[in-house]
Amino acid sequence: MGGTFDPIHYGHLVTAEEALTQFRLDHVVFVPNRLSPLKDPADVTDPEHRYLMTFLATVANPRFGVSRVEIDRPGASYTIDTMRDLAARHPGATLFYITGADAILQILRGEWDQSAELLALCQFIAATRPGFALSEETLRRTGGGRAPLENVHLMTIPAMAISSTDIRARVRAGRPITYLVPEAVEAYIAKHGLYRRVPAPEAAGG
Repeated sequence: MGGTFDPIHYGHLVTAEEALTQFRLDHVVFVPNRLSPLKDPADVTDPEHRYLMTFLATVANPRFGVSRVEIDRPGASYTIDTMRDLAARHPGATLFYITGADAILQILRGEWDQSAELLALCQFIAATRPGFALSEETLRRTGGGRAPLENVHLMTIPAMAISSTDIRARVRAGRPITYLVPEAVEAYIAKHGLYRRVPAPEAAGG
């Protein structure tokens, strides 16, 4: 399960647990990225903070783990590189990549690096979230008949409208985030003063 995890929250954890159950997985490995190609580095918290929060959130579950494969790899984090690495480390294993509905649509449109190879390299579990409907017909239409869909599986998760963006905004506004993130993550955010800085406005014409 890849992502920025800035910060990790209960929505991520519920999604991972649901995938374990629905697809009878052995293990879920959370992979915080070093730098998403789709985000400005200035808007993202330091990778080590995000890695440690992910570790704190998952350490109590023996079927959860956290990988540093993207944190330790220089440059932008591309999922295709990570899945190649994991496939080499675990020969013979059936690999699943857990992601959100919006991300799987980007992949089917070819917006991720080497999307075609990625779709063939592993199984995808596309989790639906509140307000974002997804169906087999939507997948077919988005892929335009070009992308193979046999490796894409839809998963419905409990209606938890939690987002990392909202959590960061709540911290900046001095509002509580209790019950949105694990207690250890809430304590880590407070201890290190994360998310209190207001992002600088973009320059005009930039």
